[in-house]
Amino acid sequence: MTTLVTGATGFVGAAVVRALLRDGRDVRVLVRGDSNRRNLDGLDVESVTGDLDQPASLDAAVSGCSSVFHVAADYRLWVPQPEAIYRTNVDGTRALLQAAAAAGVARVVYTSSVATLGLHADGSPADEETPASIDDMIGHYKRSKYLAEQVAIEAAKTGQHVVIVNPSAPVGPGDIRPTPTGAIVVDAASGRMPAVVDTGLNVVHVDDVATGHLLAETKGQSGRRYILGCENMSLADICSIVAGIAGVAAPRLRIPVGVVMPLAHIAEAVARLTGKAPRVTVDGVRMARKKMYFSSERARQELGYEPRPARQALSDAVRWFADNRYLS
Repeated sequence: MTTLVTGATGFVGAAVVRALLRDGRDVRVLVRGDSNRRNLDGLDVESVTGDLDQPASLDAAVSGCSSVFHVAADYRLWVPQPEAIYRTNVDGTRALLQAAAAAGVARVVYTSSVATLGLHADGSPADEETPASIDDMIGHYKRSKYLAEQVAIEAAKTGQHVVIVNPSAPVGPGDIRPTPTGAIVVDAASGRMPAVVDTGLNVVHVDDVATGHLLAETKGQSGRRYILGCENMSLADICSIVAGIAGVAAPRLRIPVGVVMPLAHIAEAVARLTGKAPRVTVDGVRMARKKMYFSSERARQELGYEPRPARQALSDAVRWFADNRYLS
């Protein structure tokens, strides 16, 4: 039987496709007509053109599939028209789950995010049961992912087999955009980051996130969430390790998050005039006020998830960015 992957041209989605192919699966990918398909070059996949914003296009995508990995999402921390994010992330998720149910798809793995989870005020690692509500979600991206996750949970309650995975901050090969975390790696490896804010992330190799998706498909409990992360690290430590790998100077200064906020407001004001997304966003700075530290113990215990060390993930990311001429 065929396995469908949405978001297959993206960073995590392409890693899931590669993992499925290594597992000997027949893979179908849902791609928009204008998608950059660079991450699929050389991969033996069946391509179906469609869009989460066009529910009628999803029927052909799920037809004959035994499993669906719904990885696609609108991952932007700033957009001139926020309703687009909700249309893709929330309405699109609902439409795909409905199409999968109608087609008799046996299992769905929905890719959420640790952005939907609660955080501890003391910075200790949060888990899948740490309380969070829509009021805790900063910005339209987090709110849309929170609401989309609720759609997936409700589908599971109706009897549809839907497992939810919550990746943390993946790094590694194939980050063509790059993602916000990938942009940090690029800047640090290029020696373009003289200072860092006092925050932290949970870093994980993108290929381990992909493996976690397959484990969730076969071992995950429907309606249950699984954090796919690895190591909690301060931003200063991340940048220091990356700089060491790249052979450049590490950032020497640490600045309070509040100092960056005025720059974010200015950057967004310029973005509204130019239409070009800002490098620093108000929501991004607000999120940086808390360390995004998480535990993947549930995935380890229930799925057999075993991620490699974060340093190796960062090393593979630097090597890929260097090989693909992202580093100046």
